[in-house]
Amino acid sequence: MTSGTGSPTVTSPVPRAVWESLLRADEGAVVTQSLAWRDAVFASGRYHDVSLLYEFPSGRQVVLPMARRRGQPHQVAMMASWPRVWGIGGPLTTGGGITPAEAAAVLDDVAGRGMLQAKITLRHDADEVWLKEARQYQIEKCGCYVLDLAGGFDEVWKHRFRGSVRTAARKAERSGVEVEVDRTGRLLGVFYDLYEKSIQRWAAQQERVPLWLTRWRMNWVNPTTPDNLALVARHFGEGCATWVARVKGEPVAAIIVLSSGTYAKGWRRAMDKELAAPVQANELLDRLSIEEACRSGHRFFDLGGAQPGSPVAASKEKLGATLHFTHELRVASPVVHTTRRLSRDLAKKVTGSE
Repeated sequence: MTSGTGSPTVTSPVPRAVWESLLRADEGAVVTQSLAWRDAVFASGRYHDVSLLYEFPSGRQVVLPMARRRGQPHQVAMMASWPRVWGIGGPLTTGGGITPAEAAAVLDDVAGRGMLQAKITLRHDADEVWLKEARQYQIEKCGCYVLDLAGGFDEVWKHRFRGSVRTAARKAERSGVEVEVDRTGRLLGVFYDLYEKSIQRWAAQQERVPLWLTRWRMNWVNPTTPDNLALVARHFGEGCATWVARVKGEPVAAIIVLSSGTYAKGWRRAMDKELAAPVQANELLDRLSIEEACRSGHRFFDLGGAQPGSPVAASKEKLGATLHFTHELRVASPVVHTTRRLSRDLAKKVTGSE
């Protein structure tokens, strides 16, 4: 599609070679913008590839990952970059900072595609111009934690890890914790067994909440099934590492780390808390996986999202990660806004509230 003078040419879906070219050009590209991640999203069979390539007269190119659930008519469909369970998408760009006019053109095009709703999740270092030009979008920010690996592991170990993490990792080594790493998918079953134990522990901590409901809630937030794990591992190949910690041969903790470009990403973790906590197995896994990321030349380690001030956030901060924010941009059709308004009005009548 080509609009008037100064407007971009738009191609959908994005040719693979172009996506790969922009990944090389955009040094800030995160793991969930990689081709391996893209391939896993669409190999799941749940989504159509409706990614968008914008080519401006200036020569700038913008790739916007986009997926639409299969089986939905266009007028009631939702498109997202990425769908909720697949994390951060957002634009990949070439040629330095994007101009306000270019960002506005991309956002206006997405909003005008006639979908019931569209969502773009911007990565934490996205140019602020995207937020400034998102006037017709609702914006929600979420905390995420990223560890800077500049200076190599010696710098990270001495000056970014908290003393408590260094002490815990040393204790794990003295306690005889053994760690194995696999890049073939062989240890995914071990990981999933530990994840099931984690779900059972979480269910036991909640009164009157059945196990099936806890499992459903967890998979709603972060789908972790054997098929999902195998899908991602297959497309990342050696870029998917499963780390397993054992005590006397018994698996006690595991993490899955994905790697692409300048980033490594702590994607999933699980443990048998009663066995892992006393020997500090998780801290040893963190230490070894981050050390490998440094050795492999990655610039950042993405430790994932967390509510600032929460215990999860505190554990990430102990590893030297700093708080950043991703931003979710949402735009809905007039039908959605009308439906929401009518729902609010009906609720007020039923409750008698103003």
